[in-house]
Amino acid sequence: MDEQTDAQKHRSLFPTKAVYALALFFVFLGIMNSMPTIPGWDDMWRNLFGSETLKVRNFATEWFYPIVFFIMMCVVAMRHSMWRDWRGTRRAGFGLFMDAALVVAAGAVSLTYLIEIDSVCLIDTVTGERARLIAATLEAEIKFAEEMFMPVPDTVDDPKCVQTTGIWLVAIMGASILIFLGYNVKVWGLPLVLVSLVIAIYTIGTVLVWYFHGPDDINKYLMTKLGGEPRSFLDGRPNVHDALVNNSAGMLGRFMNVIMNMVFPYIILGAMFGKSAGGQALIKLAFRWTRKLKGGPAHAAIVSSAMFGTITGGPVVNVLSTGVLTIPMMLKRGFSRTFAGGVEAAASSGGSIMPPVMGVAAFILAALTAVPYREIVVAAALPAVAYFVCLFLSAMFQSRKQNIPALGELTDDMKFTKTDLLNLCQIFLPILLILVLLLTPKDGIGCGPFGWLFGVEQIMTDGTCRAANLPWIFELFQNAAGNAGATGWWAAAFVTVLLFLDKKFRDKPRLVLDALSEAGITISTLYLMFLAVTVIDVCLNFTGLSKFVAVDVLGFLLSLDLGGSGSVLFQFVALVITMLLAVLLGMGMPAVPAYINVALLMGPLLVGLGIATFTAHMFIFYFAVASAITPPVALAAFAAATITKADPMATGFSAVRSGIVMFTIPFIFAFYPELLLIDAALLDPSSASGAPLAGYENGVSFGALAWVIARLMLALFLVASALARYDSGPLGLAWVFVRLGLAVAILMRPEAVHLTAIAATAGMLVLHRIRYRNHAPA
Repeated sequence: MDEQTDAQKHRSLFPTKAVYALALFFVFLGIMNSMPTIPGWDDMWRNLFGSETLKVRNFATEWFYPIVFFIMMCVVAMRHSMWRDWRGTRRAGFGLFMDAALVVAAGAVSLTYLIEIDSVCLIDTVTGERARLIAATLEAEIKFAEEMFMPVPDTVDDPKCVQTTGIWLVAIMGASILIFLGYNVKVWGLPLVLVSLVIAIYTIGTVLVWYFHGPDDINKYLMTKLGGEPRSFLDGRPNVHDALVNNSAGMLGRFMNVIMNMVFPYIILGAMFGKSAGGQALIKLAFRWTRKLKGGPAHAAIVSSAMFGTITGGPVVNVLSTGVLTIPMMLKRGFSRTFAGGVEAAASSGGSIMPPVMGVAAFILAALTAVPYREIVVAAALPAVAYFVCLFLSAMFQSRKQNIPALGELTDDMKFTKTDLLNLCQIFLPILLILVLLLTPKDGIGCGPFGWLFGVEQIMTDGTCRAANLPWIFELFQNAAGNAGATGWWAAAFVTVLLFLDKKFRDKPRLVLDALSEAGITISTLYLMFLAVTVIDVCLNFTGLSKFVAVDVLGFLLSLDLGGSGSVLFQFVALVITMLLAVLLGMGMPAVPAYINVALLMGPLLVGLGIATFTAHMFIFYFAVASAITPPVALAAFAAATITKADPMATGFSAVRSGIVMFTIPFIFAFYPELLLIDAALLDPSSASGAPLAGYENGVSFGALAWVIARLMLALFLVASALARYDSGPLGLAWVFVRLGLAVAILMRPEAVHLTAIAATAGMLVLHRIRYRNHAPA
């Protein structure tokens, strides 16, 4: 039966051998490109082939990106074929057209990219015009240098392309974008495409206003960057050219760089994990650890989802992977269907904020803020711990409320075998490797006793150690340390080796190829989504809409004169607006586009109010992730409801109650950025020199941080009990609001306020315990 199910899954994922082979080929290209620096590796291949310019990794992006883009879109067309899905219906012809159009559009964009980008100029290269231009330019610069007694150059900057697609560039890009968006409707759903279309139509509208009305006396929201007189649509060609070839904001720009160099190895890592039995062992371990807690299965769901979620990073995948085991166990122990589905959805969503592997959105966060991923991991640690602590408390109060006893004994299905331990090693050892590589500073490698043991030359300068003449293994370690892409690559390679220690896996070695091909499909499908996001990014830059919104909202807040100077109140109101926008835009779409859309629109506003750039983006990132459990379109909660057979909307609201910290912790670290533990969260965005925020001139003291954490834990206790409406006994509605109010007061900055709230909380909890000392739940 299992083999039959596996065969069905294989046919569903790989409908044809062609998509399997093409995805596999694409992944092998990506693996070679993202390979970390290995001492002597490049020289070995160059000597072997007798070529000094041979590239065996880190390929030239101007050639590599358009090639892999075309391959990815071919994979998408074959994997998600509209014709195949609609075969035998009236829509089959349209489906065939769309499949072909996607491939043609990808080919056209790739070819146009090579024609238009100055570092290639494909037509000029073929005709020989490019070589002639370079030679003539070099000759002129050499002559000038000799006349001016300057150093003689031996290279020149890339000359502009002579033969291009001309005005056809606009038509090629416009038609291709429509095809990409149309295919996104089928693969990623309508909400993302609607946002892209609205922004694109708005942008085209500004161009039309400029063309027919002119640039004078125009509202700033109706302006375009074209400008200039006489007005001509040809003025837009440079902007369209920039949208195609720009390395930071172009169609094959920063998102392609993030996917191919940072996210790529982690998706392979997740696919490899999916082929091991480690997930089952993790769940068994979670049940073993939590068997003596009243919340038993609920706590096990939280633990297993936290551990499994940091591998997958996807809430829905996490629910369907762990929930099929944890939800039935919760139901069997007596938890309600809505609570069981809600706590599983909330725990699974937490996987996206759980270090060290937090899903694709975290890598985009690193790219947009220019903060190294290793620091993202550190910054996410305390908020993630707070989130899962609150989930634990929620399960504890619910088990008290329903009087669910602890399981206690160690059952047969919790006992560990050698195979289970091996499977756990296949999960934990690669994650340990990721942590070690990400958190080890490059400068510290080779210093200390370990380096001395291997005979590393250690040079001390002003009390700082610097290692020289590192051995090969130390050099290899140094090259990967702190580099997110290299770390993921080595972790994926490591887990691949570990999988073969399992006899069952050795009996089916093709599983490695299956995992690689599956990763290729995932990456290709993901980039289709990024095309829709790129449309939004390009259009917002073209119109300046995000800056106008930020300036006007900030002006509106200032006009209210909330509490006089009241900057804290301004920040709070802006944060609430940002939260609502993030939740609204996140409905029905993945965390990545939800985060990017809101970051582009509202990020400048939060920064303008004095919140550090990184903190502002982290705030938005959390609410993008929270959209998975936010009704009315709570995808993770709906996935859990398919297992519990409970009402999906009720499950969504239950998930919000269990995971309420996902909605509150961002406000806390927005006002207490020290909880993020990194310097980037403490920088004043208005300072050109990178000065710290007011109050953090001397950094963060451990005592102050510990006090904030202690207050946070107490506040979480109050919030969890209030939402469960139970502590040692039932809580009336009035006491629910009292506890929520005290939780807010405990986290307020004035000492008089939070100390008073802490004292009031202590008194309230003592009275509550006395009142329900002998209370037995119904």
